Amino acid sequence: MTTKSASSPNAGAPDFCAGMHSFGAPWPDFDTHGSHPAIADKARAISDTRSPDAAYQTLLMADALRYVTLQMCASKASGHPGGFASSAEAYAALVMLGHTHIVTEVGHHAPGFYSAMFLDGSLEGLGIHTMTDLMARFREQHGLLGHLSGAIPGILAPAGPLGQGQHFAMAGALLHPGVLFPLTIGDGGLGEPYVLSAIKHFHTSYPGTTNFLPTLIWNGFSQEHHSMVSRLSNEGMRRYFEAHGFERVVLVDAKDFDDAGQAGDYVDSTRFSFARRLAFVQAVLEAADVAARSALDGTLTAFILKQLKGAGVHAHGAKSHNLYPGDTLDKPQIEAALAARALSPAAWALVRENFARAGGGPAAKTMVTETTLELADLGAFPLHKYAATEKAVPSTAVGALVAWLGGKDRRFVVTNADGNEASGLKNINDALKIRHPTADPLYNQEPSGQVYEPLSEDACAGLAAGLALFGGRSLWLSYESFAINGWPIFQTVTQAMAELRRRTPSVVGLFTAGALEQGRNGWTHQRPEIENYIAAQMRNGNVYLLFPPDANAAQAAYEYAATSWNKGMVIIASKSPLPIHMTMEAARRAVREGAAILYEGADGRRGRVVLAVAGDMVLLSVFAAKERLEAEGFGVRIVALVNPRQLYQARDVAAETVAEPDLSFMGDQEFGRLFDGDRIVAISGGPSGPLEPVLVRAKAPLRATLAWRRGDTTASPSELLNLNGLDADTIVARVLAMDE
Repeated sequence: MTTKSASSPNAGAPDFCAGMHSFGAPWPDFDTHGSHPAIADKARAISDTRSPDAAYQTLLMADALRYVTLQMCASKASGHPGGFASSAEAYAALVMLGHTHIVTEVGHHAPGFYSAMFLDGSLEGLGIHTMTDLMARFREQHGLLGHLSGAIPGILAPAGPLGQGQHFAMAGALLHPGVLFPLTIGDGGLGEPYVLSAIKHFHTSYPGTTNFLPTLIWNGFSQEHHSMVSRLSNEGMRRYFEAHGFERVVLVDAKDFDDAGQAGDYVDSTRFSFARRLAFVQAVLEAADVAARSALDGTLTAFILKQLKGAGVHAHGAKSHNLYPGDTLDKPQIEAALAARALSPAAWALVRENFARAGGGPAAKTMVTETTLELADLGAFPLHKYAATEKAVPSTAVGALVAWLGGKDRRFVVTNADGNEASGLKNINDALKIRHPTADPLYNQEPSGQVYEPLSEDACAGLAAGLALFGGRSLWLSYESFAINGWPIFQTVTQAMAELRRRTPSVVGLFTAGALEQGRNGWTHQRPEIENYIAAQMRNGNVYLLFPPDANAAQAAYEYAATSWNKGMVIIASKSPLPIHMTMEAARRAVREGAAILYEGADGRRGRVVLAVAGDMVLLSVFAAKERLEAEGFGVRIVALVNPRQLYQARDVAAETVAEPDLSFMGDQEFGRLFDGDRIVAISGGPSGPLEPVLVRAKAPLRATLAWRRGDTTASPSELLNLNGLDADTIVARVLAMDE
């Protein structure tokens, strides 16, 4: 029996219940099993998983989560209640056991996670105190995003694209031994991209770090159809996990408790008799405890809950996945589902108390990501100052700094899918060692190494980004051509960092082996277009794309990136020996300010030509063109675009909206000193996106752009430069053509 709160407020309802659509009658035996919270005062968890009180109150918590999730979504006729609904018993069991550091791989579980943060009081930090507030702020700007965000108090990590949550769980486990990080995974996205294979490689590399618990919510459906693993038997699913290195798989199947005669392999536990519901949640509670203890004791463990998608809400299967515009609070199916899940005022008070005690307090006060992780002090970077007469490999110069930093901070991790030696970074392997169970000095392999080398950019970017988000230092190394395969989580994390309420080290990437260095490998290795992707993100406010023109500037760029906070920093650096153009002092200044003059000749009778360049190897063509342009009567200035983000004007970038904002954009006077001229040619060794900040501000009446066009198999970099119109002849011809 239920009552509408709008027409007859329930006496004794806690304040946070204001705005609840329905209240229910007390459950049977509430006076016996609900007289006091199962989590005792000042305790972090229940004391006995076999206690009838614990099971009873875990079931109350599960239905409370379902209720809040559905009413919140229905208030906007939007959002995704179905997938989380089938996880409610698992989530509630983990909370009652005190394991509240829960992350997810499923962005569509966001409403359920927000419901948990509402019920434990964490959302009060956003001014959300009541159900009315929760509905008003759901899926609104400065409120609760449609998919999880680390900006929400108590939420550990973002979740949107599938296949990212496992990286956050593993990073958390690595940085915080002894804390369990449960990870909910949906069977609809189980293989996208490669959730279990990422875990398998991590476990091979870090066999002692098992304090994360993949929790599969096996409900038979994806967003719009049956999941691709829906036809596996229970034994088949066990084998699937075991094939990926899991030593223990704990599975609870709701079908084993069904007394409602439901057809099919997947059933809704909320349709069982009350006694069987209690038996089911008792089994979930005990299984979750077994799995959690196993994971914390050093065994790679998975927990699987098999229950029909949409259990306890308005619909079943894929039809429960999301609400449509007509699915409002007054629709019969929504009203009926809320009435079935509605709790009594006393039950709501009990649920709130258990949530607030679990794990030591509300998530907003107890999550490891709510405080800044203490880091090793680095001191001054040992920069090697190359002389102008030298040639040096930029990536190798950075490698020496990476090796030094890893020695100062033993939690620092370097990730690379293609092998450091191939990028001129063997010095990193020499110093920090590749983490591998097979010790082999020939290959710099040691079980305790700091270099993580799965052959997957997703796995590399994922662990590096996860570590940075959770407060640690890391570096993702990649070929420029292949980095796009790991970029989605880098993008997710940089956005999350922009929203964080705490300081955390920037996520840093070093992309080598640029397109111009990959002639003999052909177009498969000549894909620099990721530079355009990153360039577009520079307007976000906390994403930086750095183009050091030589080994001095490459070191300065890494120092700048590694000592920054809450940003995404990508350095594009060559693995080939190149001339030194800048002193270390000039390089450090250019990295901070955005650009620097590499050469300026005398005035010419035909006016001043500014060659504005993003890249390093392409400077070989630019300096060759300079000689010929001066012979043609032009004065020439060559400007390196070292940090083009700083060359925007403040109004172009959302810098004021991000955490740890950097508002030090180049002023008009300095910009004019660098880029004013009669003609400007903006040149990139990659695509043209990084040139935009110069082209939108430059005042030269005559302008042109030269950038990467396409790849091909060539015998030398010069041949590839010619193919792309980045050779000296083309640069000169483009300047002369401006007179036509």
